[in-house]
Amino acid sequence: MEVALDETLLAEVPNAKFGIIHYENITIGHSPQMLKGRLQLFQESLFFELENKNISEIPEIKEWRSVFKRLGKDPNRYRHSAEALYRRVKKQKYMPSINSATDINNFFSLKYRIPLGIYDKDLIKGNVMIRKGRIEESYLGLNGRENSVENLPVAADDAGPFGSPFVDSMRTAVTPAAKNAVQIVYLPLSIEKEEAEKLVESLASMFTHINGGNSRFSILSN
Repeated sequence: MEVALDETLLAEVPNAKFGIIHYENITIGHSPQMLKGRLQLFQESLFFELENKNISEIPEIKEWRSVFKRLGKDPNRYRHSAEALYRRVKKQKYMPSINSATDINNFFSLKYRIPLGIYDKDLIKGNVMIRKGRIEESYLGLNGRENSVENLPVAADDAGPFGSPFVDSMRTAVTPAAKNAVQIVYLPLSIEKEEAEKLVESLASMFTHINGGNSRFSILSN
């Protein structure tokens, strides 16, 4: 299974960059105490940092808000997942530990202020294209609702969209049954390629340190 970037999406957002990480032979379960502790402590310290900050003006969050706006989606109605996490933290509604894959996603999303998605590779049908959501496309999301992904950046396979920086679908959700996965890192628009590679490599290293298996990654961009 390969992941490609649609040229029409790049035409509208020419500086968009995506980190793609493939994982094989992983074991997902309860997070180790080290990860649970880091996630909790990071949220607690972030709460005090955000006390007098306008979340929508944080540079990385602002950049992905601008992507939504450029593609025709109102970023005030459809907040990308990193912004949604930050708003939860500001209200002291901290994310609990879920599993060893989701917790790493949430930790890195908070640390780098960007959306991330992770998907069970064995539930993906064919190859993946990162493109713009089409008219009337939607899916049942992890939030338990049917979500319109029209005019959002989406990851789509032969069966249609299954992921976006807004909310991911139930169809390809990673659970403890997953043995292979693919992770999409919605990188800051302003990041340089060398820095992007270091960020993605760091994420892949932490993921396999906790979940085992092996990884390979690439950066998709213009």
